[in-house]
This record gives sequence, structure tokens and C-alpha cells, in this order.
Amino acid sequence: MGNTKHSGPIKISKKLNPKHWVSKVPFGFGKVKPHHIKDTLKVVWENRDQLPYAGRILTQGVCDGCALGVSGLKDQTLTGPHVCTTRLNVLRLNTMPAIKSDVLHKDISDLQKLSSAELRQLGRIPYPLIRNAGENKFQRITWDQALDFITKKMKLIDPKQIAFYLTSRGITNEVYYTAAKAARLIGTNHIDNASRICHSPSKTALTRSLGIGASSCSYKDWIGTDVLIFWGSVAANNQPVSTKYMYAAKQKGTRIIVINPYHEPAMDQYWIPSIAESALFGTKITDDFYQVNIGGDIAFMNGIIKHWLEMEAKTPGTAINHDFVEKHVQGYENLKNHVQREKWDEIVSSSGISHQRIIQLAEVLANAKSAVFVWSMGLTQHRFGSDNISQIANLALLQGFIGREFCGVMPIRGHSGVQGAGEMGADPFSLPGGGFDSIHKRRIEEIWGFELPDWQGDIVGVSLEKTLLSEENEQKLKLYYMSGGNFLETMPDPTFVRECLENVEVRVHQDIILNSSTLVDSKEAVIVLPAQTRYEQFGGGTSTSTERMVYYSPEIKGPRIEEARAEWEIYVDLVKRMKPEFNHLINFQNTQSIREEIAKANRNYDGIQHLSKKGDFFQWGGAWLCEDGFFPTENRKGTLLPIHLPEMRKTEGHFYITTRRGKQFNSMIYGSNDPFNSAGRNGVLIHLDDAQELYISENDAVVVYNQYGLFHGRAKFVNIRRGNVEVYWPEGNVLIPKGVYEKHAGIPEYNTKVIIEKAESFHAQKDVKYIEKRIEDLEMDVS
Repeated sequence: MGNTKHSGPIKISKKLNPKHWVSKVPFGFGKVKPHHIKDTLKVVWENRDQLPYAGRILTQGVCDGCALGVSGLKDQTLTGPHVCTTRLNVLRLNTMPAIKSDVLHKDISDLQKLSSAELRQLGRIPYPLIRNAGENKFQRITWDQALDFITKKMKLIDPKQIAFYLTSRGITNEVYYTAAKAARLIGTNHIDNASRICHSPSKTALTRSLGIGASSCSYKDWIGTDVLIFWGSVAANNQPVSTKYMYAAKQKGTRIIVINPYHEPAMDQYWIPSIAESALFGTKITDDFYQVNIGGDIAFMNGIIKHWLEMEAKTPGTAINHDFVEKHVQGYENLKNHVQREKWDEIVSSSGISHQRIIQLAEVLANAKSAVFVWSMGLTQHRFGSDNISQIANLALLQGFIGREFCGVMPIRGHSGVQGAGEMGADPFSLPGGGFDSIHKRRIEEIWGFELPDWQGDIVGVSLEKTLLSEENEQKLKLYYMSGGNFLETMPDPTFVRECLENVEVRVHQDIILNSSTLVDSKEAVIVLPAQTRYEQFGGGTSTSTERMVYYSPEIKGPRIEEARAEWEIYVDLVKRMKPEFNHLINFQNTQSIREEIAKANRNYDGIQHLSKKGDFFQWGGAWLCEDGFFPTENRKGTLLPIHLPEMRKTEGHFYITTRRGKQFNSMIYGSNDPFNSAGRNGVLIHLDDAQELYISENDAVVVYNQYGLFHGRAKFVNIRRGNVEVYWPEGNVLIPKGVYEKHAGIPEYNTKVIIEKAESFHAQKDVKYIEKRIEDLEMDVS
């Protein structure tokens, strides 16, 4: 990996820079923006019954929000305190009391009327519960009864009919690792995690292109790089602390560029609460926006490379780092021949970016000495997500923007600890420290002391689909064990997902709160197990940030949910009941013993065994992976891959649609209005000119529909690339097709084509054939 160690946090300059101010009006009064002071006061009020405990979580624990990796109030990028509303919003999950028993044992129909936000506000799950098929209430049971029920069911079915899923809800590396080992001991490879629906293409593509499965650089490399590109990432919304890094980068003269269909107001200007100058006058963050079509990123990047080749043909050495490519890269001629065959009119049409604008960005990058590429789900949540990311790798390799200071590729993670999920083996394609290939499999078998199941496990979407197989089918999923997660509000086509959940014989929901999926019926029983948070876990735990920092988060003194248990302990107990002959193979006594085994199983994590107190951390792989251009591949080289344009045709009058996050953390919604554009949760973000062609006015009721579903919303005019619209996630998931997965990484497709009409026009069409004809036209589009 790399030999250079991270040099630690740097001081941020206190010099005022009025040219970056948004307005001289203090605190952005009168502007549409987040209200940090108001939101903070609201959080204080919500936690008023446990303020000392809340304070200790913030000052002693590692953030359980996004994956920037704030430990206490500090990180390794900038000195000074760091806190954001995302972290504050999830704080109440850790401090609230148990659900009152008279509420918990209400008729299930009463609970089902509540939204997930309302269910969350009820409090923590206090003790194990069961609801058998046909029963209308949860019944309290003991831990022994719950685990005996689960293990009895497991013994009656084939291990291939058992699946595990772990969300990213504050889960630690120790829990991921124990679950990965427990699943294989039970005999199943069906184990998946939350990264499947966010960054699985990042890991897949970076592995095939660069030999790595994580960010190659650190956040610190943002500050001082020539160019910082956010591609399909709204970091200011999803990782608000990162705006502080952007502010510091601006001070160093870094050029910040955003590539996104929507001219994101969150990335345009931001009032950073922990920096006095920015809190008062705001900060202009982005220097340039490129509004690409949804799904047009591959074409845009092929256009950049094509112009580089044209520059090289005129004046060799002006656009491509040939020294780096010749020494450290393979596949140049294949890529060159492929891109030269691409036609400019197809590139422009697919990308939505003019030829001149493509040239502009190509020359900015060609003239830069350093650059960092940051991306998120705007690139990954496509049926060609891995190809999108390999294109990013192509750009970095051609310029040599990898393996050195101020350079790199970074899939920015939105959830604390999810980076560690696959690295701990909680993944159908991975084991701790590597893939599921025969060599690595044998290595893990030697460490774990037993033979692993020798068949391919399923991704989460396929596991759900297999609940609908016939009873006789040996692949039918009959028991689904979920540590957190809410598939009803994260997967496409929620109606179909509900049908899948109802067809599982036994569902286990191991969680800290109830959500809408917990209340769905099952064929035999639903078991609910109360879990501890990371701050309650005896012996503490670790999580891995986007930049590969492994932080230790200590146990924090405070109130406890009496019957809640550490999640790793539950998995250990389950295996011991299921296969008592294997007790000695998973007989962890504490989290320290788990960390010691992790260090052996995943060589990158050698050092985790020494983390034991507040503030302890290390960064696996060093400051930069692929340092000095040496890649962890067989020939030590990175690989350039020719990427073809995806087929993205649509009939005139149809739109590409994608999903957007508002005031929320994952599927947990904290406000009915988007603080950056004032749109409601039913907002349909559309360009003014597109709307006028449809005789739609601002705030008109509209219907968005296709062959998959129908969405009622309100038109919201925004600066978005024409022909593209956005709706909020998860509400807009009704429009997203089920069963469409990226072929390499298995991420669901979260983009599709739709028709938009005024609601009054749509409902006035008495002839159903009109609607059917429009949908038929949509289905005939090549996709």
C-alpha cells in the first residue's frame, strides 16, 4: 500500500476573504438555507432529559452519522471542533428511553398507521418481542425464548434458505466481523450489508482498475489540490462537516467543480456554523458547475479523454502524463482506440454537455498538477455504476493523479462504519481482507478453523426475490435475519418489497427502534431483538471512515435499555445454540478479543488490536494507496478500461428521473421541507422551460408515472438540466423498477424514464387506453 503516514490535522487560516462571501447580510437572513442554530436548539430540547449523556456521546464517542470519522469533536484533517446537524439529528436515537409498554403492545394496525419518523419517536425497543402469524399484537418473550425459536427454525431448513443483512446504523467493525463469521458457521454465504445500495460499484470498479477497494487518498488532500471535483455527490448535504474542508481548500486556492444534473444549492453556497466568517456571511463553495444528463457521465468522461487525445495529436505531452502511463499503467492503446472511435455528436447528446464545455474541463484537468475526484450515489446507483467509476479511474490514471499528495480517488461514504462492512467479510463476495477466491478462502478457513460454504451468496435484492419461490424450491428464502435496515424505504418498488417480506416464514429484526418494515406480517413469526448502540457496547468498538481511518469509540457511561444486548454477543449466542460443537470457534469474550482476530484475518487491519481507549486510531494503507504509482495488482500496474456509452434513448416528452435526499439521514427523515430549496417531500424538481411546455406552473399538482408506478407531487422549478427531473428518496422509489441490478456489483438501478402531466389533465383522461399508450411508448424506449 503506502509508506507515508498521515501527518495529522492542520490549522485553518483565520484571515477573512470577502470574495468568497455569499452576502454581507449576517447569517443569511432571508435566504433559503439550513438554520443551524434553530436545529441545534431543537436537538438540545429533544435531549433535555439526558443532556449530560448526550454531551459525553458528542465529546467522547466516534460519530455514528456520516463516515468523515469525527472522534469526539475532532478529526485528523483540521484542528478545532467539528459538529454538524446530521450528527445532532441522530443523537436522540442514543439517548431516548424505551417505548412505553402500553404503546408497544397496541394493536398492530394502530402502529402500522405511524410513519417511520413517528415510530422512531416512540423510543427504543425495550425487550425481545414476537408476533406470530395471525396475531395482532407483539408479545414479550425472554432472550432464551427468542434465540431458541430462531435456532430451532434454522435447524429445520437448509442453510441456503437463511440470509443475514446488516445496515450501517452505527454498527462497529466488531459486529460486522462477528456476523460474517457467524453466518458462515451457520452454513450460509447469504450475508450482505448497506453498501450494496450505495457504494458497491465503487469497490468493484476500483478493484478491477486500481487493485484497491477504498479511497486512495485522505480528506487532507482536498486542501491544496489544484482541482477538487465532486461528481454526483452533494457532500454539503450528506456530509456537512466536509464543508469545512471545502472552506479550507478555497483558502488554499483550490478550484472546486461540481458535476451533477441539478445545480445543487447546497454545493453552491453554504453557511458553515463552526467557522465564524462563514456562519456570518456564508461561503461560495463551487467555482463551476457542469450539469450533466442523468446517466450521461460516461459520455462526458469519454469526451474529456477524447479532447486530451486531440491535444496530444497536436502537441505531444500537453494533455497526458505519459511518463506515469508508461511506467505504471496498462491498456492505454485499447482505451485510445476506443475513445477515438467515439463520435462527438453522440458524446454531446448523451452527456448533455456542450462540446465547448467538455473542452473547458478537459483543459482545466490537463493543466492541473494535482486533482482529487470525489463521488457518491450520483455515479454508483446506475445499472452501469461500475463503469462510471472505472471512468473516474481512467481520468486519474491518464493524469497520474494517484498515489501522491493532493491527488486521488474518493468514494465518499455517507454512513459511519459502512466502509468496514465488506472489509470484515459481511458481504457475499468478500471475506475479511479479501475476496471469496479459493486462495483467500483457504487462508480464512485456516484462521477460523472450519470449512466455509463453497457456493456464491446472494445480494440483498436477490435474497428478497427468493422469498417468492415455491415452497419446494431449495433456494427459497425462509428466514431473514436483519440487523437494522428498512427495505420498504430503501429498495425500489416498495409494494413488491412488502410482498417479499410478507412471504418470509421467519423474520428477525435486530434493532434499536421500530420502523415500518418491522410491522409487516410474516408467514410464521416476526422476532424483534433489542440491540445496544455503539456507545453502550461493553469494551467499546471501532469504525472505519471514508479515508480508511480506524477509530476506537469507547463505551460511554449513561442510561441503558435494560434488556438490550451488544450485537456481536447476540451473534455469538446464536451460533452456540445453533451449533454447540463450534462454541470454541467463536467464543469471543469481549470486543478486544474480536479485534485481535480481525488483525490476523485482515492484514490491512494489523493495528486494530492496539486500539483500546478514547482517541485511539490508525489509518490502514497509509496516507495514499498506490503510493508512487505502484498498485496492489499482479503486475503492480493500474488498468485503463474502454467504457462504452450506455444506451439512454427516450421518446420526446419523456424524462430521465433520479432520486434526491432532503433533510434526512439515509431513510430517516427529519423535516418535511428541503432546507436548500424549500421543496416539500412530494416535490418534483423540474426545469422551468420543461414545465412550461407541459403547461405546468410552479407548485401545480402533477402526476409522474411509468410502467412501474405512479407518484403524485408538486412541481418545483429548479436549475436542472432540461429533460431531467428529481424526486425525493424514498418517496420516489415507487417509480423505480424492481430487479434491475448492476451486473458487476449488484447495486439496484435508481434511475428510470417517466412521463409527467398536470394532475387535472391526467385524471381527466377517461380513456384508459391513452395512459396505456403513453406507457407502451415508454416501454419501447431502449434502456
